[in-house]
Amino acid sequence: MRMSPTFSALALAGLLAVPAATQAQGRDVSCQLDFTMSGWSIFYKTSSGTGVVSCDNGQRMNVRLEARGGGISFGRSRIENGQGRFTGVYTIRDVLGGYATAEAHAGAGASAKAQVVTKGPISLALSGTGHGVDLGVAFGSFIISER
Repeated sequence: MRMSPTFSALALAGLLAVPAATQAQGRDVSCQLDFTMSGWSIFYKTSSGTGVVSCDNGQRMNVRLEARGGGISFGRSRIENGQGRFTGVYTIRDVLGGYATAEAHAGAGASAKAQVVTKGPISLALSGTGHGVDLGVAFGSFIISER
């Protein structure tokens, strides 16, 4: 079976256009998370909260946040005006899911917190200020779901 030169040229042009379209859609999107969380720990650590993810391409999503884990941890805390920066995101839906966490924490009264959590190639650097009393080491997950 022989293909005409015109058909071959069109097929080749179509194949070359696919990677170009994929690259145009595949650029990193800069996304940010603004959130509030509160929680407690007595060996088992749990926190929950809400937030908004906004990206430089105009996408926005209201989210629910949960942190769960275990270790040697005691206390109660609240993070207000928390912020997070995502890396490795191509679309806002990439931010959803479970992230691995590990942390050491100590605080009494007013405090500040910073932590990086990861999910495959996606990282989320979290920071915030708040208040509470806590001490310990914990491992677990940080889960972002759509609200």
